[in-house]
Order: sequence, then C-alpha cells, then structure tokens
Amino acid sequence: MFNPLCFFTDPDMTREQQNWLRLHLTSGLGRVGIMRLMEAFGSAEAILAAGPTAWRQQAGIRAAVAAALPAPQDPHLLRTVQHLDRIGATIITFWDRHRYPAALRTIYDPPALLYVLGELPEAESLAVVGARRASEPGRRLTKSICAELAARDITIVSGLARGIDSAAHLGALETGRTVAVLGCGIDLIYPQENIELAHRIASAGAILSEYPPGTPPLPGHFPGRNRIISGLAKGVVIVEAAEKSGSLLTADFALEQGREVFAVPGQVYSRTSGGVNRLLKDGAHLVTEARDILDTLWPDRASILTISADDPLPKKLSAEQLTVYENLGAEPLHIDELARKCRLTPMELSAILLHLELEGGAEQLPGTRYIRKNSPR
Repeated sequence: MFNPLCFFTDPDMTREQQNWLRLHLTSGLGRVGIMRLMEAFGSAEAILAAGPTAWRQQAGIRAAVAAALPAPQDPHLLRTVQHLDRIGATIITFWDRHRYPAALRTIYDPPALLYVLGELPEAESLAVVGARRASEPGRRLTKSICAELAARDITIVSGLARGIDSAAHLGALETGRTVAVLGCGIDLIYPQENIELAHRIASAGAILSEYPPGTPPLPGHFPGRNRIISGLAKGVVIVEAAEKSGSLLTADFALEQGREVFAVPGQVYSRTSGGVNRLLKDGAHLVTEARDILDTLWPDRASILTISADDPLPKKLSAEQLTVYENLGAEPLHIDELARKCRLTPMELSAILLHLELEGGAEQLPGTRYIRKNSPR
C-alpha cells in the first residue's frame, strides 16, 4: 500500500533533534503534553533531564507516560535516528523561530513537531485540494491555475493524494514550488503511485508530516493533515468535492483559521459537484481562473505576466529595460505608476518604452497607458 521513501544522504542528526525524537516516540505523549513540558522546562534537553516526578509535578504528565520515555540506547529510537539520517529528513519544532512556518504558528492547534524532507519555501502559500476521482477537465484546470500562481512566487500546498492534489503539485512544479503534507510518516508515501512525484516535490519544495516515522496512513490521521494544509496557506481552493468529501473538512479548518475559501463551480448533477456548489452558496469565492484568486489575495501580482523561457526579448534587454518589461502585464498601467514601480524618471522610462515598442514588447494604449504586447486580455 505504501513504500519507503529515500531521497538524500545527509547524516548527523543533531543531538537536539535526537532529543526531540526521543520525546515524540514516547507512547501517550502527544502534542499537548509536549507543549506543557516545554512551558515548564524550556528545552528538550531540560525536559529529558527533569525526570518523571518533575514531569508530573510541573507539567501534569502521568507517571505511566513518563515511564514510556525511550532510553537513549533504545533500539527503536536508534533505528529511527538512522532512518531519518538516511533519507535526509529534519525535525522542525514549534519553538524554532526561524524555520517553523509562520502561518502555521497562528492556528489554534499547531503541530509541536514537523518532519521535513526538502526546504520549506518562505513565500506565501495557497492550498489546493479536491476529489481523488477527479475529472480530466478538473485536473487540467487545477494544473493551469497552480502553474500560473506558482510562477508568481506563490507556493502551492496540497496533500499528495490522487486526482486534484496530484494535479495541483504537478502544475506548481512546472513553474515554481510546492509543499505536500502527509497523513502518515515522512518515510512513507501513500498512494504508492505518487512516489516519483514525491521525489520531485522534495527537490523543488518540501514534504512534511507531524506523525513519527513509520506511522501508517490511517483514516484518523487525515483530518489532522488537513488542518496543516489550510494552516500553512493564506487561502484554500476546493476543486471537485462531493457533499461528504474530506476536502470540505479542509474548508472548515480554513474558516476556523481565518483563511479565505475558494471553490470551482461544478455541474449540478455531477457526483463531485455537491460539495463545491454548497460552498459557493455559503459564500466561498467563485474561481474559474487564477485571476479570481489573485484579485482577492494578491492583487498586486494579478497584472504581472510571467516571462516564458522561450521569449527571446529579455536576452536583448538591459537591466533597466528588463525591469520595465517585467512590470508590464495584461492590465493597462499608466506611465506614472510604471515609473514609480520601476523607480525611473519620466525621461528614462519614455526612452525604454519606445525601445520596447520598437522591439515588439510593449503597446501604448490611450491615456499613456501600457501593456505587454500580445499579452492575453
């Protein structure tokens, strides 16, 4: 049902990370218990040095739980350390001010620990989830939207499931970065068919899980995964979801966390349309293209078109000319606003715009407004 995942060889898990792993492998010690211990003692090292009596007296941790703490030489602990070293996974804790995702820190029940493969992007994120048995048009639209958003430095977050999730990751990988959140251990990939996709994601973004290595993908783990997907993002897009779809749970988490919810409308009689159409009735933002999301969450990026890799013009431009070209988009921009964005004088900008017009890269509209030539309206 699932396979081991091996990406990198990066040994030497730090002593601090080994201490955290020892705590996380303690049977019965969950997120709340770890939070209490940190509040009482301040560091993983201090927690481990405190002992069962102090755990009970200062953090309210039951003696049976404290007794379950693995010994430093516990075989399972040592095997897990070696396994995480072998695949190159790292542990990021809630108390790591630099690496723990800022957006996730703000939710009601943030994970105490995250296991991570790859590098978590610092850019703002959008979550995209939907039906596993998605239609071809739904997958195609998802890929297109995610590719356009990723090209604007927006990280796409999803759950690595079949259907819409996979399409979201694939679209983002065409132009930018993506993050996959698992409902199992970081060393397992489910479904098995997405192992190669997981390799690509870890190389161009990150895979993460709050569950210890070896944890199977049990149904009860996926609601927790969904709260992380929405918690990482500024908004959540639902593409194709039935009335009782797990994607709707992600939308519920998003609303609780103060995130925006978007939905792609579906055909009335389609099995995977009931959930998204209900979201729209309840006030979700309607989405048929990337601009619908950009206008709500990132209006400053809506009019900026990406430059195709096969566009020959940028190679002919100076640094200042390229800056102007990059700031032109599908929406007409007044010359004064363009000058402000590019930090150029009117005389400098006029000369550059004339050059771009002659090169076929810009078009002047009435009212001294400009667009990038041949850009889609």
